[in-house]
Amino acid sequence: MRPLAGRVLIAAAVLVLTGCGSSDSSGSSAAKLSVESAYMPQPVTDSMAAGYLVIKNTGGTADELTSVTSDLAQDVTVHETTGQSMREAAALKVPAGGELVLASGGNHLMFENLKRKPKEGETVSLRLNFTTSKAVTVEMPVKSATYQPTSGH
Repeated sequence: MRPLAGRVLIAAAVLVLTGCGSSDSSGSSAAKLSVESAYMPQPVTDSMAAGYLVIKNTGGTADELTSVTSDLAQDVTVHETTGQSMREAAALKVPAGGELVLASGGNHLMFENLKRKPKEGETVSLRLNFTTSKAVTVEMPVKSATYQPTSGH
């Protein structure tokens, strides 16, 4: 009887460890990020610009936008807006099954110390960095300084 009990115990342990150590092979529980509605209003100054976009997460795990880089500016910072107050954020959450909206009057990107002033019709390349997901490269069109999106924000 003893050898049978040992084999049953080993089989049970293997099943438990297999269940704990693996993830869904389709990766459905991981964050699945995409970017929509990206734009930059043509800057009115030579040194600073704002950027707006929507990061969608169709996966089952939240992630965080931690930093942004662009060849256009020495610094790109993520800002959060609460009431009438704006401050730099270390990270912004992209909820599972939800979205992070960066929009005028709300959370947004600040491009500081511009290397050149982009003009309407151009495209600005930026790289979004996250806590767990791979970086996402975005081509952000430059719109007129008074552009107002009709959807997505």
